[in-house]
Amino acid sequence: MKTVCDFCKTEYSLNSIPNGPVKCAVCGNTWVVRRPPRRNSWLVFFAALCALLAAIVFAVAVMSQYRVKQIRENPLVAEISEISTGLDAFGAPHFMVSGTVHNRSEQIYGVPGLLITSYDTDGNVVERQRFLPPATLLDSGGVATFSHILSVPTVGVARISVELDNGEK
Repeated sequence: MKTVCDFCKTEYSLNSIPNGPVKCAVCGNTWVVRRPPRRNSWLVFFAALCALLAAIVFAVAVMSQYRVKQIRENPLVAEISEISTGLDAFGAPHFMVSGTVHNRSEQIYGVPGLLITSYDTDGNVVERQRFLPPATLLDSGGVATFSHILSVPTVGVARISVELDNGEK
């Protein structure tokens, strides 16, 4: 514990609180070292609990605002649910891609075409294919399923993705 002389402001470090008055070695002033006030443990617990609750409320508010922003910027989301292989009329294997388009907003949206991209093991584009959407309009919270057979053979394809076709690629 630290204490300071009231008169000359000399600082002292004490291992324990003395039973009586102490005398300054520099100026000779004497004073009584007061025991530091004890904090109420319930008050500290309550303050910590309030701080934790405030942090949780803040985190939930930030996450919900982020989700609202994401839905506003991207109301429609296309996802692949299954990729299978099949044979064409000549016996060559091809991919069959199935999935859904979700409307995450509270409005009706027109569904653009879809773009399926095939990538090799190095991440290079093997082929991109555009196809018509499974529905022209999608109600609020609605889901439309799609299924498309890719013209690219299965050889050399390591990954397939689907996205809404905004015409930029």
